[in-house]
Amino acid sequence: MAKSRSRFRRYDGGDPLAAPVDIAEALDAIGESVMAGTSPERAMGEFLRRGGKNQTGLDDLARRVAQRRRELVKRHNLDGTLQQVKELLDHALLEERKQLVRDATMDDADRAFAELRLDNLPDSTAAAVNELGDYRWQSSQARADYDKIKDLLGRELLDQRFAGMKQALADADDDDRAAINEMLQDLNGLLEKHRRGEDTQQDFDDFMEKHGDAFPEHPENIDDLIDTLAQRSAAAQRMLNSMTPEQRDELMQLSAQAFGTPALMDSLAQLDANLQALRPGENWGGSEDFDGDDALGLGDGTGVLQDLADLDQLSDQLSQSYRGARLDDIDLDRLERQLGDDAAVSARTLQDLEKTLRDSGTLRRDSTGDLQLTPKAMRQLGKSLLRDIATRSSGPQGERELHQAGAAGESSGATRPWAFGDTEPWDIPRTVLNGVQRRFGERGSGDPGSAGPVRLIAVDDIEVAETEARTQAAVALLVDTSFSMALDDRWVPMKRTALALHTLIKSRFRGDDLQLIGFGRAAEVMQIEQLTALDAVWDKGTNLHHALLLANRHFRKHPNAQPVLLIVTDGEPTSHLEADGVISFSYPPHPRTIARTLAELDNSGRLGAQTTFFRLGEDPGLARFIDSMARRVSGRVVAPEPDDLGAAVVGSYLGTRGSSRSDDVGSGYGDWFGGRGWWV
Repeated sequence: MAKSRSRFRRYDGGDPLAAPVDIAEALDAIGESVMAGTSPERAMGEFLRRGGKNQTGLDDLARRVAQRRRELVKRHNLDGTLQQVKELLDHALLEERKQLVRDATMDDADRAFAELRLDNLPDSTAAAVNELGDYRWQSSQARADYDKIKDLLGRELLDQRFAGMKQALADADDDDRAAINEMLQDLNGLLEKHRRGEDTQQDFDDFMEKHGDAFPEHPENIDDLIDTLAQRSAAAQRMLNSMTPEQRDELMQLSAQAFGTPALMDSLAQLDANLQALRPGENWGGSEDFDGDDALGLGDGTGVLQDLADLDQLSDQLSQSYRGARLDDIDLDRLERQLGDDAAVSARTLQDLEKTLRDSGTLRRDSTGDLQLTPKAMRQLGKSLLRDIATRSSGPQGERELHQAGAAGESSGATRPWAFGDTEPWDIPRTVLNGVQRRFGERGSGDPGSAGPVRLIAVDDIEVAETEARTQAAVALLVDTSFSMALDDRWVPMKRTALALHTLIKSRFRGDDLQLIGFGRAAEVMQIEQLTALDAVWDKGTNLHHALLLANRHFRKHPNAQPVLLIVTDGEPTSHLEADGVISFSYPPHPRTIARTLAELDNSGRLGAQTTFFRLGEDPGLARFIDSMARRVSGRVVAPEPDDLGAAVVGSYLGTRGSSRSDDVGSGYGDWFGGRGWWV
């Protein structure tokens, strides 16, 4: 029975005590790209390639892989073994000539013949080595050096196929060489049996039981063994392909002298043939151009060729350019071997980030299989936008609420005595203080602590917290979706603004009802997911008239709510909706378009809508037109920079709606925006 083998490896499951992956930065970047018109799948890929503030991205890892590859090619050449053989041969010849001169007992004719033979050796190192195969060495040192050549060639050829064999056989004797030959014969027999489909697991176990020490990788089955051997053998073939024709010829001639017999080369050739037949998909025909100064032996050169193959595979995995690519495809062990622990940690973090984005409910597949942002992702992105707005905004705190003390709502900070019918929460500190003061007053002067436990025996002790009642608002945000918004880099700020306001209302002011209306050539009511994913389309027309029709319909559906009308635009109205539903476009704006738009704006005013225009752009004509429209309904005009649009719109929503606005046209938004971040 074969012995059981245990294999231990370093734990590679990541840091079990590490904090969960933070997807906030990634989600912000993905949302920004999606609002700019990029698909969520591509946006996620771009972030993973680019990385974050403290996170290495795929592009940086790929750059390091490419740099490592260039260094290997520029640093090395493949002359190492040939140079070593030449050095050993030169030293052997020098020692032999010295011995021929020193040996006074040697026959002069024999000395002359030996010197003549040495002087007429071929220039080729390989030919010279072969020529000296039957030479009778007079110097023991020279013979030892010559034997080292045969030993070196054998160890290098084995090291090409079995990593580490060169060092393992450094002090090998004839028994060790015989064991190697036996291992090669058994290995070829096993592979040939596998090619015929006649092998069993027991055959593999018996082989590993006998020769397992030659395979430090500890393969679990014959397929693992073949994979390991084929990768190494293919690298050896690529190294041979990378040599010059002269180097290849020299090496092939020298190989016959490995261990002093061609038997080793014959066994290795048979092994290569078996592996090529079993793994034809390996790169057997590739080559590299080495032009460095560091000479590599056959074994080390094969290792470098394997490293280059690893780096090429890592480059493909990091590019994620193939269909169905996932970060789980990245071989972390291979990456660690080539670039170090820090690269593997960075790649694992990216893998965890991708998995968290896919599994945390922030991204999902729609019916067509495309990746989409979920409502959860939209909420998280909206909160991030609100935090950004809070940091941009400043000014004294304002309130959007109508204050009515005593009604249910949010605490105002004030208290009052309880009265029958009150439902507000008790103010415990104030109530207890009243009890202490009353108790002390009943006992007269002295230490209040001597009065004993406080007992609330009087209803007069109780105070309740005053609250503020909110007025419900029906909010209509009208955003210009004409092509000029995208052309002038206002497209993404517009979407960010809509998402921030949507998040604020849905999370902080749930009693209010928000309707998002996009208007280009025509207007339509949009869900936030639809608006944020909207692509810019080349289409003429700015149909504010149609948008106001939809907004007024929204206001009429909520007769008890305060109408709030917010209009974001960068141009005058150039289209309107006719009674029969036909869209009429004209540029410059037709008087009929202006009249229809103003009439519907007047209807908004009669419904009591508090109106704010957000004018984007510096066109004087547009400024005059927007100002006149705002005065018509006692509204405001704000002209923010695109990056400040979100703060302006949110500030307008939070501004006081009860005050007169007739004198506020053209004012900024900081004076009626809430304190920095109080609502976040």
